[in-house]
Amino acid sequence: MEEKLSFDKSHGYEALAETFMRARNPRIGPDVVREWCRTLAPGSAVLDLGCGSGAPITEVLVEAGFAVYGVDASPSMIRAFQKRFPHAETECTAVEDATFFGRTFDAAIAWGLIFLLPEDVQAVMIARVAAALKSGGRFLFTSGREPARWKDGMTDEESVSLGAEAYEGLLLAQGLTVIGHASDEGENYYYFCVKL
Repeated sequence: MEEKLSFDKSHGYEALAETFMRARNPRIGPDVVREWCRTLAPGSAVLDLGCGSGAPITEVLVEAGFAVYGVDASPSMIRAFQKRFPHAETECTAVEDATFFGRTFDAAIAWGLIFLLPEDVQAVMIARVAAALKSGGRFLFTSGREPARWKDGMTDEESVSLGAEAYEGLLLAQGLTVIGHASDEGENYYYFCVKL
C-alpha cells in the first residue's frame, strides 16, 4: 500500500532549498533589519520565524549580539542554519506548529514568511507571536502593503498579502500596534510592531 504524502509545510521551499540558498540576495533586507536592531536592548532574545539558512537576516541579529532562536519548516534550511550558528537554538517545524521553545521573547522577526501562509494561518501566527512576546516586545515582519495574491517566484505556490489595514486589525486584536513601516531595494514592505 502506497503511503500518502503529507502537506509540505515548507510551502515548496524544502524541495528548492539549495537553489534558494544560492539565489538569496545578501544585500536585500540587512539594512532595514540593522536599523530595527537598534530599537532592541543588548542581549535580547529574538525569535526568528522562517529563519531559512540564516543568511543574511540572522547574521545581522547575531552580529548585534542577540540570542537567536530559529524556526523553519525546511530540514535542509535548518541544517544550514545550525551549521552557520551552532550556538543558536532551532526548531524544524511550521510556525503554526512550533513550540517557540516554551519561552517568551524580547522580539520576533518574520522576514519573507507571512505572505507564504494561508490567510487563516497568518492570523494564527500573529496571535501566537503576540503570546510569545514580552510586554514591550517588538515584532518585525514583511508582507505587501496592499491586499494581493500572486504566485511565489520560486515555488509557484500562492502567496497572499492581507494588506496594511487587515494586518493592523489582526495585530491590534492581539495587543500589538504598528509603529512604523519601511521598504527596501527589493520592494519588500516592512511592518514594525510593539506589544502594548
